[in-house]
Amino acid sequence: MRRKLPPLPHLTHRSSSTSASLAPPRPRRLPPPVPLLDLLAHRFPAPPDQPPLSRSSQPQPHPHADILLRGRRPGCDASPECIHLEIVKRGLTHDLFLANHLVNSYGKGSRLDSARRVFDEMPERNAVSWTCLISGHVLSGLTDDAFSMFRAMLREGPGCRPTSFTFGSVLRACQDGGTDLLAFAVQVHGLISKTVFTSNTTVCNALISMYGSCSDGLPILAQRVFDTTPDRDLITWNALMSVYAKKGDAIYTFTLFRDMQHDVSGIELRPTEHTFGSLITATYLSPCSLGLLDQLFVRVLKSGCSSDLYVGSALVSAFARHGMLDEANDIFINLKERNAVTLNGLIVGLVKQQYGEEAAEIFLGIKDSVVVNLDTYVVLLSAIAEFSTAEEGLRKGREVHGHVLRAGLIYMKIAISNGLVNMYAKCGDIDKACRIFELMETRDRISWNTIISALDQNGYCEAAMMYYCLMRQGCISPSNFAAISGLSSCAGLRLLAAGRQLHCDVVKWGLYLDTSVSNALVKMYEECGAMSECWDIFNSMAAHDIVSWNSIMGVIASSQAPITESMQVFSNMKRSGLVPNKVTFVNLLAALAPLSVLELEKQIHAAVLKHGAAEDNAVDNALISCYAKSGDVNSCEQLFSKMSGRRDAVSWNSMISGYIYNDHLQEAMDCVWLMMHSDQMMDHCTFSIVLNACASVAALERGMEMHAFGLRSHLESDVVVESALVDMYSKCGRIDYASKVFHSISQKNEFSWNSMISGYARHGLGRKALEIFEEMQESGVSPDHITFTFLAELQQEGGKIQPKSGLQ
Repeated sequence: MRRKLPPLPHLTHRSSSTSASLAPPRPRRLPPPVPLLDLLAHRFPAPPDQPPLSRSSQPQPHPHADILLRGRRPGCDASPECIHLEIVKRGLTHDLFLANHLVNSYGKGSRLDSARRVFDEMPERNAVSWTCLISGHVLSGLTDDAFSMFRAMLREGPGCRPTSFTFGSVLRACQDGGTDLLAFAVQVHGLISKTVFTSNTTVCNALISMYGSCSDGLPILAQRVFDTTPDRDLITWNALMSVYAKKGDAIYTFTLFRDMQHDVSGIELRPTEHTFGSLITATYLSPCSLGLLDQLFVRVLKSGCSSDLYVGSALVSAFARHGMLDEANDIFINLKERNAVTLNGLIVGLVKQQYGEEAAEIFLGIKDSVVVNLDTYVVLLSAIAEFSTAEEGLRKGREVHGHVLRAGLIYMKIAISNGLVNMYAKCGDIDKACRIFELMETRDRISWNTIISALDQNGYCEAAMMYYCLMRQGCISPSNFAAISGLSSCAGLRLLAAGRQLHCDVVKWGLYLDTSVSNALVKMYEECGAMSECWDIFNSMAAHDIVSWNSIMGVIASSQAPITESMQVFSNMKRSGLVPNKVTFVNLLAALAPLSVLELEKQIHAAVLKHGAAEDNAVDNALISCYAKSGDVNSCEQLFSKMSGRRDAVSWNSMISGYIYNDHLQEAMDCVWLMMHSDQMMDHCTFSIVLNACASVAALERGMEMHAFGLRSHLESDVVVESALVDMYSKCGRIDYASKVFHSISQKNEFSWNSMISGYARHGLGRKALEIFEEMQESGVSPDHITFTFLAELQQEGGKIQPKSGLQ
């Protein structure tokens, strides 16, 4: 919301005895603004017929122009305040020409309070008065106030009809506002079409520039204005070239450049620095425009514009974006003058080529010789967050943070604070990111998106949900990024009710039209077990991408639906023209694994090879698991051998589990020893698998060897491993070892208690088993169906044994 200017006191001249007689008449305040929709309904009266000017009626110098020229004399202060004081001393506050000059001077100096005060005290105003005030507000970024004054000017009467400069200022404000002001800008254009300025070159140039910024990359509106401009000048051509350059249309931008030099008007239009700047900008986004950039560089050298700061900065950015870092660096070094734009161009190019650390090094080396601006910090913080390791990123990020603090920008510029939050979060210091966020005096949607996404991605799902609720309490509408992060947190916490509330927000704000948001909804409902809602969301989506299809196949795999459903979805996805990726095959194989259909597994394996997904670990691991469930150990071994050099922990676990599942214990143990002597560290999952295998065949010696290895690997403190040791020792006949391991477990879970109860029961120690059951209840762990199964077996074998709690 724009800040409204408060009413200001009037100037008085206390030293003059005639101040009362010189006091201006009662000032006229600004009338209330007319509604936006009334803008096009405004009608300008026809201008009265003016007789031709005679020689005696030609404009003459203002009789008090010496007041305005005083600044040209040595030793005189030309500040607006001193000129204003001189006007008051001479009693000329009623002079329209001098008052307009004061409004204009105060407005250009961002002294809008003083400009408004002079404007309010003017006994009469003309179009120049209004235009100066509107222009001052536009220059200060107060577009809402400028628009209100423009509407008020339209209500003022025939003497205050907008001029070409008025329309130029208003269109500039629309241009600064971007796409949000397109509707208002179109109404201003309609108003211009009712005046004599519809063919004014200056106004047409402003319209072209405005449509280039407000039409969201659609240059057709700017092109229409250009086509209807009768007298095109160099600014007209440059404005349209700039529109197409920002869109990345290099071919048409260079076509306009060619046509400009052969304009039918016959006027020779020679390219300027702005022309070359637009042409260079056009090459940014097109990978095929490198040849054009080389030719343009030669043309720039011939024209003598290579030393121009604007052109040099554009060249640095263009060469850097195309990966020609040596050329960019040479131009950067040879520039006689550098500013923040030049530095930003080099940094942006390095970031685009994923040389984020080099960009940070350049900034830290040159920050004291170049006055950097807001964009420099924002781009640099983004580079550090994206392309640096966590440790190195934190070190460089803290240096940039210190420079921001010394420059006094952190509490003044919201974009820098957002960049710092993002940088610290992606470098792993989530506490620092939260502290910076809490210290921000003003937060926008980007601020909330950044902190919510950071917390969700770092696993702080509860905190992410808390910040999402705070954002909504602040009446800030969620963006698609905030909604996706919030849904992801709900999925992580299995909060179905909260997820449904977020679903309401998604529908309320129209975010469901975004495919990514709908995909997040499907994932949330899947994690919360609401499979029917997953299908409802999927079937209601207007368009599906590869993530949508993969998500619904994941739903089918989780719900253990018939494999025919997965295959039908897979066929529909291919029919839609999308190419399956590794996630597609992993979900498909996960749905297929419990069925042990070897023929279908081989068909999917053939599709994996066809689509080039065979070199992916996740896909190969899923294939090994499927083949193992189907008893095809040979195929498992062939896949596993081809993975040499890229095996991960899941690969080893899948192969070992496959051997154990098919009763190949010796091969499983050989695979374990091979894993132990490789670079891959055994994790608790592998350890538990092997211990369970030893327990199943009562291989005590092997189990004890694994226990010793676990002690050396510091895995014995894992509750899953400790529970597996209890189960292994009890099944191998060493209940004493099992009891010792059990009582050393600090945090027992259901599996730990059940393993010890079953061990005592297996060895005929019913009383001991019931004592463990009593301890389990006293510790607050609820027994499950497995616990009661073991106790029921005890009751059948020895009915006289009763637990103290009176087990029913």
